Amino acid sequence: MEQVQPLDFAERYSRQILFPPIGAEGQKQLAAARVAIVGCGATGSALASLLARAGVGYLRIIDRDYVEPSNLQRQVLFDEPDAAESLPKAIAAARKIKAFNSEITIEPHATDLTPQNAEELLSGVAVLLDGTDNFETRYLINDFAISQGVPWIYTAAVASYAVTMTVIPGETACLACIFPDSPRGLIETCDTAGILNTSVNIISSIACTETIKLLVNARGKLRRTLLSYDVWTNDFAEISTAKPRAACRACGQRDFVHLAGEGRPHITLCGRNSVQIHERERPIDFDEVTRRLTPHGPVRHNDYVLKFWREPYEMTLFPDGRAIIKGTTDTAVARSLYARYVGS
Repeated sequence: MEQVQPLDFAERYSRQILFPPIGAEGQKQLAAARVAIVGCGATGSALASLLARAGVGYLRIIDRDYVEPSNLQRQVLFDEPDAAESLPKAIAAARKIKAFNSEITIEPHATDLTPQNAEELLSGVAVLLDGTDNFETRYLINDFAISQGVPWIYTAAVASYAVTMTVIPGETACLACIFPDSPRGLIETCDTAGILNTSVNIISSIACTETIKLLVNARGKLRRTLLSYDVWTNDFAEISTAKPRAACRACGQRDFVHLAGEGRPHITLCGRNSVQIHERERPIDFDEVTRRLTPHGPVRHNDYVLKFWREPYEMTLFPDGRAIIKGTTDTAVARSLYARYVGS
């Protein structure tokens, strides 16, 4: 195969270098920058694509999930073969990014962010980005970011509504300042309310721009508000985040309960009726599991995931022992199925 020659740096980024607030020096800063993105679904894949094309030199992508056909409507780094193969999103994203920018470093992690691995997965970067679908993980990111003094950006989208907030530890309000507790009651998700890809892209573009401001030291231009926008109704709102809340559990009292792992639950995933089983340090031999499960239902696997169907359920098993049980939101049912077919 013919070796592709590297593109000229100045030519590749010439239109961005022409933008005075970035310029040649800012572009070099971006090339030297390191960013971690937690979650590579709709917002996460948009953020990864935009930052890679902007020339951020190192992206660490952390995602526990795999590509499905329903993702293709809004998750910009994936295609039909990825869905057919059930590729982990982190792996598929790394492949796509390398195809359009081979000169940056992509470090994919097909795993779940937990209190136990947070330091390993989130350390050593300049900015942390939220591409997740649940507040439990966002509070964990917030705890780590505040404890380590690392800026992070909260981003979310559902239906036609999207929201983002930039958190600068010690300067602005953090997530726990604005939302002291997880939202209670009925919460709309992609599964219940749907989602427009336009709401994803507009809020990801805003969050990406804030990231670039941080990386080129344009802090005076950062937005210090919780910004929300509904692309369908055109409703727009901002809440000031200019100052931390003195009584805040995280940035005021430095009580990092989520980082300590207190009361961490099973998590129902966005976009499907499913429960994740959090098994750790339990290496799985896919060939052996396939042999054992074949008498009980269809099984297939690649290097990254094993899929097993036992109507009305679908199990996706990962090499570290983690599993996603589709077809129930009952954690007892999910745990029972895992114990029956994988072991306890």
